[in-house]
Parts: sequence; structure tokens; C-alpha cells
Amino acid sequence: MKNLFTAITLLALFACSGPKTTVSNMSVAGKKVVVYTTAEKSTNRLARVDELEFKKMGQPLETQICVFVDPARTFQTFFGIGAAMTDASAETFYKLPLNKQQEFMEAHFDKVKGIGYTVARTNINSCDFSSDMYTYVKDGDKDLNSFDIAHDRKYKIPFIKQAIAAAGGKLDLFASPWSPPAWMKDNNNMLQGGKLKPAFYNSWARYYTKFIREYEKEGIPIWGISIQNEPMATQRWESCIYTAEEERDFLKNHLGPVMHKEGLGDKKIIVWDHNRDLIYQRAQTYFSDPEASKYAWGIGFHWYEDWSGGLPMYDNIRRVQEAFPDKNIFFTEGCAESFDPKRYNAWALGEEYGRSMIHDFNNGMVGFTDWNILLDETGGPNHVQNFCFAPVHGDLRTGQLIYTNAYYYIGHFSKFIQPGAKRISSAASRSQLLTTAFLNPDGKTVVIVMNQSDNATPFNVWVNGDAAAWTIEGHAIATLIF
Repeated sequence: MKNLFTAITLLALFACSGPKTTVSNMSVAGKKVVVYTTAEKSTNRLARVDELEFKKMGQPLETQICVFVDPARTFQTFFGIGAAMTDASAETFYKLPLNKQQEFMEAHFDKVKGIGYTVARTNINSCDFSSDMYTYVKDGDKDLNSFDIAHDRKYKIPFIKQAIAAAGGKLDLFASPWSPPAWMKDNNNMLQGGKLKPAFYNSWARYYTKFIREYEKEGIPIWGISIQNEPMATQRWESCIYTAEEERDFLKNHLGPVMHKEGLGDKKIIVWDHNRDLIYQRAQTYFSDPEASKYAWGIGFHWYEDWSGGLPMYDNIRRVQEAFPDKNIFFTEGCAESFDPKRYNAWALGEEYGRSMIHDFNNGMVGFTDWNILLDETGGPNHVQNFCFAPVHGDLRTGQLIYTNAYYYIGHFSKFIQPGAKRISSAASRSQLLTTAFLNPDGKTVVIVMNQSDNATPFNVWVNGDAAAWTIEGHAIATLIF
């Protein structure tokens, strides 16, 4: 009996420690594969280009390039994809002609005609992508009696409300601060880093709840918050520094308890919200403390760690997932920096998104939030001259929308992967092909394949001995659905 108990216990442990097996030997016989693609050397942009059939293949030869898909092995649950709705995005939107405003909303939030965003981010107080510096309280108002979001009613609030309507009435919105008010900080400045003074920890925790309450009064539900945008970066724009221990203790002793006390315990709290480089150390600090960890839905990250000249550190995401599998890993910001209008058509803009999203999903990421959803023809507005690319730009001189390749690359994920999908195993037999795959709640399998090379590459989507053959162009991305 003892041996039986031990055997059952071991089986249970193993069942919880790795990928889950849901279906064995799923048959794809008779299924059609619908193919959408975006390719540098063609006019195809998220275009439906082909319909394939599975045929018996068995053991592939080494010379036969394959993308192996195993729907029986499931991993994290997909949350969603979207972008940040900043002051800059909102201001640019309302300076466009009405027909272009309608086109923009449809292009981003319509699930059939557009790319079906389901997630959004916005800023608490001003950020670099604001035309002015602002807070919601008067100087020195520790009790927050003067709290007022009137500033946001001009552009940002109506912009977000239009997006919610365009998305069918639901958009998972989270909010992030770049800096507390200057008088709460030890450098008396919203810019250039500085730290939150301990005397204002509780006031600042209540600031988040005030923001949530006021936005929800406007008819904008808040899904969650992150504690601080880029808490290790002293920037010339709005910024605030927390060590891992300081952020942990603020969450544990102030923000978490205040959120629960005020009946907002259902709102998700995201920690870190910075680059992949330090993410493991930050996760270890937060999640190894049960009293802090219980308040954290997950950890957010950005992709700017290559500022030092190195390569993207995708493996760090996997390390966090391995160590803390019960926590969600969420991409909260990324963009192409150093805006240059001569590079609107640079293919690298889209490939950066494709490469990052595939690697990060394969390492355990649950969702992806792009940075500014829309910027003007200067890469702004931005009150500190930190101009960047967005997937879509509004040229306020001509009233036209400019779609970069990044929009289409993101769309190959957001348009086809449904919230609640499970990532499944996929692996390519050639290094020039990157791939990830998901099983949607409706039973459809979504396989994304990206060709990083200059050359067209024939390959087979192989599932349990059946295969569908297709050729992906050089520097292209494809979504295959069956």
C-alpha cells in the first residue's frame, strides 16, 4: 500500500512539473490549412494566399524541411495582444480627419477587418509621450483631496472609450505610472529618476486606487496596474527608481493592502515592468516572499536591454517561467527607437516584433503590449524629444495613416490567436525558420512561421505523420490555421 501511495504521489508531481498532455495522436486527416502571409518582396500584407491539404508523410528526411507541431503538449494560456494608448496617441488621433479616425479604430480593434487588439495600456500622470507634464493633485496634497483627472478628458479618455467600443465593448486596460508628483520624491522632480519618499508610500498607494475609481466613473474598466514603469532607469523624462526590495516592500506593505482594503483586490498587479536583463533577480525578490507574491498577478518586461550593445536576452524569460510557473509573464512595452521617417518601410521594424514575440511566447510569455499605438509624423508628440516609431503613424500634414511593417507582423499573432488559447509545441528543422503555435478555444490550431533568410524556403507543417507543404518567401511571416 505504501508503494502504491508513493507511486501515485510521484505521478502527481510529474504531472505538475512540465507541459500538459491533452490530446494524443490528434488526426489532421482531411483538414484544410488556410495560409495568411506578409512578405517583403511582394504586396502581400496579412493576405490570405493559399489553402493546403494534409497528406501522409511519415518519417521526414533530413533534406525535407519541417515545422513539427504537437497539439498534445500544451503550455501557458494566452492572455491577449494590444498597445499603449498614451497622451501622444490620443492627441494624434483627434487631429486626424474623421474618416481616418474610423479607419484607425477598425484597423486595430475590429476582429474581422482589423487585427483584433484585446489589451491596452495607459499612463498614470504624464510620461515622455505626453505634450505636457502633469499630475492629478495639487502640490503637497498628501490626502489627495484635490485628485482630478480633468486633464485626461480632452484626449485620452474619449480615445480609450472609442477603442473599447471598437473592440466590441471589452478591452483589458492596465495603467502604469512613470513618476509620482515631484513633491513626493527625494529629488523634487518628476524627471531624472529620484525615489518616492517613505512618508508618501501610503498616499502613493491610494493614488492608484483614486485613478482606478475615477476612470471607472468615466465608463472605463481598469483590468490592472503595474507598479512603476522602468524602475531602474534614471531618464531625462518622468521616472522613479525602486530597488527590488523597495518595490517588493511597497507592494507588500502598502499597495497590495490598500487595493484590498478599498475593494479593488480583483485588479491585477504587475511588478518590474522593465527589461529582460534583470528580470530573474527581480522575480526572485518579489515571488520568494509569500506576503508580497500573493498580491502580484505577474511580472512585466520590455525589450530594450540591447541598449548596452548586446543581444536580446530571451532565455531570461524562460528562467523566470521555470522558477515561478504560477506567475504570468507579460510583455508590457517595446518599440523601435530613433525615429526616422526615411525608415517607414524598413523591413527590420516588423521582423523585430516577429522575432521577439515568437521567442518570448515560446519561453512562457502570456501576452504582448506594444508601446504607442499611434504617433504623428515626427514620432511624437513628446515633451522631452524622445521620438520613436509606432506600427502606425498619422501624418498630420496630409491627414493620412502610414502603416509600417510592424503593424502586419503583430497582426499575424493578434488577429488569429484567441484569448484563452493554449500554446502548443512547435519546432522547425532549419534555423532560418522561427515558429510558435497555439490551440484556440474554438479548436483551431494556429501556427506562425517566420522566415529570417533572404531565400524562399519550402517546408512541411507536420502533425503526427501527416504534412501540408508550402513555400514561405524570404523575409516573410505566415500564419497557418487548421
